[in-house]
Amino acid sequence: MPMRDSFHDDLDGIGTSLVEMGHLVNKAMERATTALLTADLKVAEEIISEDDAIDDMQHDIEARAINLMARQQPVAGDLRTLVTSLRMSADLERMGDLAHHVAKLTRMRYPAAAVPPELVLTLQEMGNVTARITQKAIGVIESRDLEAALQLEKDDDEMDILHRRLFEILLDDSWPYGIETAIDMTLLGRYYERCSDHAVSIARRVYYLVTGEYANSANN
Repeated sequence: MPMRDSFHDDLDGIGTSLVEMGHLVNKAMERATTALLTADLKVAEEIISEDDAIDDMQHDIEARAINLMARQQPVAGDLRTLVTSLRMSADLERMGDLAHHVAKLTRMRYPAAAVPPELVLTLQEMGNVTARITQKAIGVIESRDLEAALQLEKDDDEMDILHRRLFEILLDDSWPYGIETAIDMTLLGRYYERCSDHAVSIARRVYYLVTGEYANSANN
């Protein structure tokens, strides 16, 4: 009995670490957006150097989960929790990488502002939507709220609309900033879209963790 109690304490500890990692990732992306829109080199460089801390957290969660699998040989729900935790930590690590990419683009274009004035509002909104979706995904990890998990799919529609708006501006014949800036904006749009996609993926994984079903099939 004490061994099982210890196992579930370890399992809870992994869940707590995922939430902590989520907050770290969300803060990194919020700060990356601020650095991008204000051409703040100092903040951009801090985000780039702090990405190692997110990677280290992911490696730590992975090592603890694999160690638990090896020692306890869990089955059913416990095994599902560990496998899902591994996948969620990989999603969060990738989200941290995307914040790192935004910061690197800011640094590359410094001292110029990377984002033309016409696109500042759109990129700001993309950053806001990403932060909101990521925060909700962290809440879903913590609460295992299935309704909130399903809601994230709808929230992500807002990002798709912003992404289309960005491309409409980039593809307009009157675009005055040249190919290089268009490529930068395409990449930035992709970074925010992918970050939101990973947050939605986390919510889907929580849904599967709780129900044993995939969210898409449950909604059909």
